[in-house]
Amino acid sequence: MRIIIIGAGPGGYETAAEAASRGIEVVLVQDGPLGGTCLNEGCIPTKALCAMDAPDQTRKAEIIAQLQGGVAQLLRNKLITIVPGRARLAGPRSVEVDGQVYEADAVIIATGSVSASLPIPGADQTLDSAAMLNLDHVPGKLCVIGGGVIGLEFASIYRKFGSEVTVLEFCPNILPKFDVDLSKRLKASLAKRGITIETSARVTAVDNGTVRWTKAEKDFSVQADCVLMAVGRRPNLASLNLDDLGIRYTPRGIEVDSDFQTSVPGIYAIGDITGGMMLAHVATAQGRRALNHICGQGDGIDFSVVPAAVFTVPEVATVGKTEEECAGMDIAVGKANYRANGKAVASGQADGWCKVLAGKADGRILGVHIMGAHASDIIHEAAVLVAFGATTKNARDIIHAHPTLSEVLYAAIPNV
Repeated sequence: MRIIIIGAGPGGYETAAEAASRGIEVVLVQDGPLGGTCLNEGCIPTKALCAMDAPDQTRKAEIIAQLQGGVAQLLRNKLITIVPGRARLAGPRSVEVDGQVYEADAVIIATGSVSASLPIPGADQTLDSAAMLNLDHVPGKLCVIGGGVIGLEFASIYRKFGSEVTVLEFCPNILPKFDVDLSKRLKASLAKRGITIETSARVTAVDNGTVRWTKAEKDFSVQADCVLMAVGRRPNLASLNLDDLGIRYTPRGIEVDSDFQTSVPGIYAIGDITGGMMLAHVATAQGRRALNHICGQGDGIDFSVVPAAVFTVPEVATVGKTEEECAGMDIAVGKANYRANGKAVASGQADGWCKVLAGKADGRILGVHIMGAHASDIIHEAAVLVAFGATTKNARDIIHAHPTLSEVLYAAIPNV
C-alpha cells in the first residue's frame, strides 16, 4: 500500500512516521521546512520566546534547527520518500509536484493554515505572527489586534520584555471560545501585569502606527511602534485543485466526515485545512484516525475531549465543556485558588485558579478550566478524567502527591 501526504507539519509528518511503522509506503510532499507552522512559525518559537528575558534570534534558530533534525530523524525510513515542492491534486489517487505525478492508494491533505487579516485600511502596515517572531528588538509600544490565543501569547511575551502593550479584541471577552469565567480572570490578571485590554473594540484602520477603533459608537485611537495582526488563521486552500476533483469545501475549510475523508473517496484532509480546532495535537490525532480508516481499523479517539493551553503569564488551560455550554443542565461547580496551595505559595506562583464542572445527577466530570502556573501540564489529568467519564467520587479517590500544584485540581472537585 502507498499513501501520499501533502504537508509536513505535525499532522503530516507524524502520520507519515506512523504509516511507515505499519509497513506502508509514504510519499510526503513538503512545501517549506519540515515541521510546518507549529515548529517554524508557531508553537515552538513562541515557547522559546516565553523562556527568554529578551528576543534572542540565535537561540530561537538553534531550538528550531534541533527539532527539525529530530523530525528528519523520525522520517528517516526507507518507506518514506520526501518530495520538496508544492502539490496539486491530479486525480482521486494522484498528486502532481513540479510536473512529476505520484500515484497512491489514498491521499491525505495536511497543508495547514495561514495568518488571517482584517480588511481594513493600513492592514499592510501590520506584522503577522511570523514576522513578529523575527523581531530582533523590543518595541516601546506594541498594539495587538486580536485577543485570541496568538495575540495574548505575544502580548504576554513582549510585556515581559518591557513593551507597553495594548490588546484590542472585537468580542466581549478575550479568548472568545473559552469559559467566560476563565477569560475574565485572565483579563484581570494580565491587567495587573500592565497589559491594557479593550474588548468589544472594532478596529477600523491602521495609519503609520496609529490604530483606530470604535467602541459603543465612540471613536478611539492608540499609538504604537509596532502593530501585530492576530485575528486568527484561515485554511491554506491555495493551489490544491479542489474544484476540478469535486472536493467540497467552504472558506472555513475542506468538508470531511468522522474519518476525515473528503467528499471524494480515498482523499482525506486533516488539521487546520479542515477549519476545526487549529491545534497541532488535533491534527496528529486526526491523522491517526484517517490512517486507521485507510487500513480498515477502528479506534477510540474522542474528538470532543481535546485539551487546549494558552502560554500567557499566567498560563490557562481547558478541557471539556465550558459553563456556558452547560446552560440548561443541572451542574455543580467547584473552584479552588492557587493561593491556598502550598506549592504555589512556596514557589511564588500564587496567582491562579481552577474550576471543575460536574453533573449533579451522576457526578460525571464535564469540564475543567485552569489559570495558573503549569496549567498546561495539570490539564492532562483533567483530560483523562473527562475522556473516561470519571465521576467526582472517582476523582476524589485518587491520591495526589503533596505539595504539588496538581492538588489545586483535587481541591476544586465539587462535592456531588
